[in-house]
Amino acid sequence: MMKRRPAVVVLAAGRGSRFRGPGHKLEQNLGGASGAETLLARSLRHAIATRLPVVVVTTPALAPAVHQLVAARDIVTLPERDAQGRLQPVGMGHSIVAGVSATGDADGWLILPADMPLVRPATIMAVAEGLERYPVCYAQYRGIQGHPVGFGTELYSELVALSGDEGARRIVARYAAQPIEVDDPGVHIDVDTAEDLARLRS
Repeated sequence: MMKRRPAVVVLAAGRGSRFRGPGHKLEQNLGGASGAETLLARSLRHAIATRLPVVVVTTPALAPAVHQLVAARDIVTLPERDAQGRLQPVGMGHSIVAGVSATGDADGWLILPADMPLVRPATIMAVAEGLERYPVCYAQYRGIQGHPVGFGTELYSELVALSGDEGARRIVARYAAQPIEVDDPGVHIDVDTAEDLARLRS
């Protein structure tokens, strides 16, 4: 029986500049039997299905789509520009800081990029359960590291000190993160380009 209830921090604040397709990649329709479900909606549905706390870090442009699926109190909207009109940094580090800071009383955190819609709810739960034994752990499929990555409460101060695009790789390396082997190829599949999306739809 899992005692901890870590928060799932869904990162949906990137600009998706590598996508080069019409519109933001997270708003693209995945097609298939699920009908008009978008990439973002699928990722959020899988996170919500775990019944763990979910917080979504996003941008003003994507916030309306997130509001359709997640309560306003569980959405952190990062401003796109500062008071002088300059574009704000939107690296993974900034998003992790925002999500972890907003859920400071959680029993740990599971970091899940929103552009990984195939990660199964059972996989998210497996990593959550891993936090019962390890301060840092991650989903692994066939020996290769994937997402989500889980962090225990003792890592709070290091997570909120992140910046830029570095993400949490440095923390993962320092604490000898433990793999949680799962039967889920989705832990490796993200959508960066229009070609990635086409492969996912096929």
